[in-house]
Amino acid sequence: MKKNIHPEYVETTVTCACGNTFKVRSTKAELHVEVCDKCHPFFTGKQGTATKTGRVEKFNRKYGINTEK
Repeated sequence: MKKNIHPEYVETTVTCACGNTFKVRSTKAELHVEVCDKCHPFFTGKQGTATKTGRVEKFNRKYGINTEK
């Protein structure tokens, strides 16, 4: 490796929008992120489940076909 061309690798404080902070190593001294593992819906279990209807149900609804008897 060539000398004196690489950026300095320092300990970095990462601050999330929710207020959580943690330390990592990076070439920057400070990082700000929008989501972290403490506030992301997938990791917290608060993820909303969207019900998706299939193509058949969409077709039946579009043309007024009632499959219930």
